[in-house]
Amino acid sequence: MFGLFKKKSPVEKLEERYRKLLEESYQLSRIDRTKGDAKMAEADAVLKEIEALKNQ
Repeated sequence: MFGLFKKKSPVEKLEERYRKLLEESYQLSRIDRTKGDAKMAEADAVLKEIEALKNQ
């Protein structure tokens, strides 16, 4: 309950976005492989941002 008003760090926001993109990629890959691959590439770019922030 005390974490209710806690602000997320930029890394936490990117990790949440990464998880959503992976889920969307999986759902799309079962229907349209090309769109699924595009979402996976977008997720990979977000992962690189996360790693860059963690390495600072």
